[in-house]
Amino acid sequence: MTKKQRDLTTDEKKLWRRVAASVKARRPLSVDTDDAEEPPPVKRVAARIGPKIAVPAPARAKSAPPPQDRGNEKRVRRGKLDIGGSLDLHGHTQESGRGALLRFLRLAQARGDRTVIVITGVGRGGEGVLKRRFPEWVAERDMRAFVSGFAPAHRAHGGAGAFYVFLKRAH
Repeated sequence: MTKKQRDLTTDEKKLWRRVAASVKARRPLSVDTDDAEEPPPVKRVAARIGPKIAVPAPARAKSAPPPQDRGNEKRVRRGKLDIGGSLDLHGHTQESGRGALLRFLRLAQARGDRTVIVITGVGRGGEGVLKRRFPEWVAERDMRAFVSGFAPAHRAHGGAGAFYVFLKRAH
């Protein structure tokens, strides 16, 4: 036996809309558009657009980052590759962090280190600025002179907030 549903009166529809507007839904609900009032039409104003201006391309061209070296990463984790040094970038801005990284890599290569750890930190929410910028930095021309590859560090060496950096031999 089924109940016959009746239509709501206009007053009941208005009351229902007021109640429904005051309730916060857990997830978005589909709105029945039959009872909803139509919003007023939006007036579109044609804007006068001047001559098109060519925007120059960014001065810094992106190049391919050094390869992520899974073989050396495994060797470091197993203790078969020594870690020559580490750099902690906590507290650095993007500019000072990049400069510190360049100086550190230059000195590490001059010492004869083959593998170093760079700690960027994970940042708030897991995606820190330094962590995100690190692959861009090591892909730049002045750092490619030192870096042969990089890989995310093992949990024992800093995990998601650190990278192994594999250095080229000094000439």
